[in-house]
Amino acid sequence: MTPRFDTDVQELKHKVLKEVAALALNDALTPENTLSISEKIIPDGSKPTMRCCIYKERAIINQRVKLALGGNLRNPNVVEVLPIACDECPVDGITVTQACRGCIAHSCMNACPKEAISIVNRRATIDKDKCVECGRCAQVCSYGAILKLERPCEKACKVKAISMNPETQKASIKLDKCVSCGACVYQCPFGAISDKSFITKAIDLVKHSFGNKNYHTYAVIAPSIGAQYADIKAEQVYEGLLKLGFYKVAEAAWGADAVAYYEAEELVKEGFLTSSCCPAFVNLVQKNYPELADKVSQNPSPMAMMALNIRRKDPTAEIVFIGPCIAKKYETLYTRTKNAVSCVITFEEMQAWFDAAGVDLSELEGVQLADASSFGRGFARCGGLADAVAEAIREMEGKEDFKLQALSCNGLAECNAALMKKSRNLLKENFIEGMACDGGCIGGPACLSHSAKNRAIFARYENQEKEKTISEALGAFEKN
Repeated sequence: MTPRFDTDVQELKHKVLKEVAALALNDALTPENTLSISEKIIPDGSKPTMRCCIYKERAIINQRVKLALGGNLRNPNVVEVLPIACDECPVDGITVTQACRGCIAHSCMNACPKEAISIVNRRATIDKDKCVECGRCAQVCSYGAILKLERPCEKACKVKAISMNPETQKASIKLDKCVSCGACVYQCPFGAISDKSFITKAIDLVKHSFGNKNYHTYAVIAPSIGAQYADIKAEQVYEGLLKLGFYKVAEAAWGADAVAYYEAEELVKEGFLTSSCCPAFVNLVQKNYPELADKVSQNPSPMAMMALNIRRKDPTAEIVFIGPCIAKKYETLYTRTKNAVSCVITFEEMQAWFDAAGVDLSELEGVQLADASSFGRGFARCGGLADAVAEAIREMEGKEDFKLQALSCNGLAECNAALMKKSRNLLKENFIEGMACDGGCIGGPACLSHSAKNRAIFARYENQEKEKTISEALGAFEKN
């Protein structure tokens, strides 16, 4: 089975991760072997396909190999810039294009608050010394002839954590602003920004268990797995993970059922709450709206909830979380639940591990889990968490009359707007569902694909357990 990625950047990332995983599986992660990865991917005599020459392409691959091995240990961020890959993206900001017709309305000139636009030879001209990049001229142009051009990484970052370093002309990430959402990783067209990988740690955890005799290794997998493959069922992925050597596979969605119930209880008690499931959203609150930090649910994320439940039963367990989220790596390293999960890998890294180990998911029959409800699985899409909390309230005795007014935020821009309103006491809703990624987790930066077809596939996966209530799922969760 060949994975289908959205871009060639993902394909290149996959090739590097696969080679690193193969070396780790064969106990061959020596400096000499890791340096030879670039030559294996781009052999002598190859023609450059991405850059000026194969030597620059190999240099970029070498930087990717370092990230695949854990990245720069002196940099605490889970997202790093690959300097040699950054194209410096010269962008002129507000630009008048050839579509300008030299109309006599002069709407652009009249809309400019700084008088930065003049008409020269029947064509709009912008004085860059006066222009403040407000974009009002672009908004009023009848022909769409004025564009606001931004660097892709800066445009993707809704918390303004990325800017161009004036000395190096390379992208630079401000650690005090970055929330580790990973939007820049997916949106950079040159693949110059990427996340640190812990795939070798995950492989070592499984290998050093010696067939799960020393300890048990668990794979906790995000519910958005249901949106990853057009021709592969989630059950086949579960079996694939067992073939990699994991002792058991558990649905994070089962933990989501528990979170929905406990979060509903907390909301009824407190009267107002924001969700705690998305670490990038929680990071946004803590960094930009510290006055609202006590309004974030005290319940752990579904990932941590599931991991804590496993450790309750099996204290020596080593747990690898697998999902579409780069911010989960931050959560595991730096938050209060950091001791719950041993390490995090993404769906991209999982696929690289499958390919390195020779596991063809299409050949597997699959194993059933069916522990979670459709509400727990629904956490993967924007609005699903709010739906689950509403259902939990309906199932709670004596709380059915509580009026939930939920605001589901689709992406960091909407999250920021909701938090701004709350900070000014202008928000009428009593529950904020914060999702940093557009569409929710099924739009995460480390998904294999981000198409509308994937969302349709997920809907079918979500509804497989439609008859199960949260209470029924929670009863099994507590007994497990």
